[in-house]
Amino acid sequence: MEFGRILTAMVTPFDSEGKIDWQGVEKVVEHLILTGSEGLVIAGTTGESPTLTTEEKLKLFQRTAEISGRRVPVIAGTGTNDTGYSTALTEKASKLGIDGIMAVTPYYNKPSQEGMYEHFKAIASATTLPVMVYNIPGRCIINLQAETMIKLAGIPNITSVKEASGSLDQISHIIASTPEHFAVYSGDDSMTLPIMSVGGHGVVSVAAHIAGHELREMVQAFSEGSVEHASAIHRSLLPKMKACFIAPNPAPVKAMLEQQGIISRDTRLPMLPLTDAEIKQLEQWFSLA
Repeated sequence: MEFGRILTAMVTPFDSEGKIDWQGVEKVVEHLILTGSEGLVIAGTTGESPTLTTEEKLKLFQRTAEISGRRVPVIAGTGTNDTGYSTALTEKASKLGIDGIMAVTPYYNKPSQEGMYEHFKAIASATTLPVMVYNIPGRCIINLQAETMIKLAGIPNITSVKEASGSLDQISHIIASTPEHFAVYSGDDSMTLPIMSVGGHGVVSVAAHIAGHELREMVQAFSEGSVEHASAIHRSLLPKMKACFIAPNPAPVKAMLEQQGIISRDTRLPMLPLTDAEIKQLEQWFSLA
């Protein structure tokens, strides 16, 4: 399946009691589709997945797929540092009308490259859906090396990678050494255009919650050969992209969505919602855009 070029790592709305705000879920899905998201990644880091129970994740996958109604692909975040749990969750999620799986590199326990290969192979074997691997050494400590990713790309339903290593050398090597249909996505908003310039496919974005139209215009302009226009949009978006991370993600994005009347800024511990003073600082960053 073609997931699209602009995928959004969707926030999970909560109410003041810490429960999932299901009306808010519908509002966010509609907002993202309306503002240019071509696919939705559910229960990733931005979705505060470590705080979600298995039952909540499964209900969130199913409900998002129902709201989307096949308008955009829905990709379920099922990866953890426990291979058995990840494969079981992947198998259950695959029965809920979703369109793909995203699995992060195992965090904390620091497996070897071969251990990671076997981990992702097991997840892929638990589903017939396309699987996106997520490499983010900054959070998981370990780096899924290019050669390991290239080997994983030989598994038929591992069709893409979300790369947040920050290394254009590594990313370029993956792009050059994987099949033409294999898609490399930027895992950092600010790296979207640089990664596309070396053959990347698109982005799994946080900033698309509040700058979806601009991101879509940038990606489209680059794809059509309007490099100077795409570069100008990239530069204008950098303050907004930076603003999304003035506090631990997803608190800033949730605060901006609250400002738009879409959801509340509420998070689950250990994440904290932005204070009023922090929101004023956030607005100053946006005034720079």
